[in-house]
Amino acid sequence: MSTFETKPVGKEYPFNARYITVNHHRMHYIDQGTGDPVVFLHGNPTWSYIFRNIIPYAEPSNRCIAVDLIGMGRSDKPDIGYTFLEHVDYVTRFIETLGLDNIVLVGHDWGAAIGLQYALHHPGKIRAVAMIEPQALYPNNTWSDFSPPEARELFQTLRDPDKGWPFMRDNSVFIEGMTTTIVNRPIAPEEHGQYREPFRSPENRKPMWVFPNQIPIEGSPTEVIEAVEARNAWFTASPIPKLLFYATPGCTVRKPQLDWCRSHLHNLTLSHIGNGFHYLPEENPHAIGRELQRWLDEINGIHRPSGE
Repeated sequence: MSTFETKPVGKEYPFNARYITVNHHRMHYIDQGTGDPVVFLHGNPTWSYIFRNIIPYAEPSNRCIAVDLIGMGRSDKPDIGYTFLEHVDYVTRFIETLGLDNIVLVGHDWGAAIGLQYALHHPGKIRAVAMIEPQALYPNNTWSDFSPPEARELFQTLRDPDKGWPFMRDNSVFIEGMTTTIVNRPIAPEEHGQYREPFRSPENRKPMWVFPNQIPIEGSPTEVIEAVEARNAWFTASPIPKLLFYATPGCTVRKPQLDWCRSHLHNLTLSHIGNGFHYLPEENPHAIGRELQRWLDEINGIHRPSGE
């Protein structure tokens, strides 16, 4: 195992930067606290920075590990496909290299889907799962099932074989659109800059473009549909504790997705964090942090005095 550590780069993100080699490429992560591991997995187009205000709530009683997906954040940006299953492979090898066990997964957006795919193949290592606006809860049979409907035209453009990549490459649409999808608070220029930094080079925007093409819609891509269906055969039968954070109006999780979760997931806790769209860890991190801490304490059998 090849790892090394560097010092924090600023007070906004006050964690030592650690690196580990996976598939001959460096993956950046942070590792805070002690205890059983809580693995934080971000989505598109973010990185571990998105969990900076949530980790302090979980850190006192848990080992909090947040990794940057390959091609994103401070991880390397190799010339690979950046498909869903490739991300699953990198995260799987990351977890194996660190020798983690008895894991609580906390995933936002695609991070939830990637983590759950790992859990399908390693159920004995997972003791609980928390999801924040998860992507790909189940395959969309038609575009009318896609959420949010107001973004349907954008995602159809991104999936167009001729228009999609140039449109993302030249416009960085998810990064530049963050200020309009943070609905619960404004995002400061310094914060926006942290999300822009990994994708300043247009050629590095490939992961942002591939993810929309991996959403299972109308039978495509088949390998993602098969993976999600196999995962749900396990996930819907599993008794492990599950926590779902959602907001109003939400984005990937609205009434149909909530109804599906209520109907299909056992041992589920729902946590409404108030107004929000998709980047809930930016919109209301403290509501998420407090509830995550309470839920983790419950799982860990920790009883805190009232008001602590």
